[in-house]
Amino acid sequence: MKSNYEIIRRPIVTEKGVGKKESERTLCFEVHPGANKVQIKTAVEKLFKVKVDGVRTAIFEGKLRRRGRNSGYRPDWKKAYVRLKPGQKMPEYAEI
Repeated sequence: MKSNYEIIRRPIVTEKGVGKKESERTLCFEVHPGANKVQIKTAVEKLFKVKVDGVRTAIFEGKLRRRGRNSGYRPDWKKAYVRLKPGQKMPEYAEI
């Protein structure tokens, strides 16, 4: 079993992610590719001390990157959209 910090790698702080956070009460995270929805839900609940309503995930394939003659692929990664239950306080990890 992976620890909570291995499952949740980092929050995704983009314009779309912050917009979803404010309008839909949904947090965006980069997660471990082998983590399932139940593991993601328990990790978010324990790390941020909130109640989770639902989890949606998406897997992104790595893009081809070229540097002159050399080419390679970026690693594949997984993104999780975590919706909080009504009445839960939103964690403020995106404040700069």
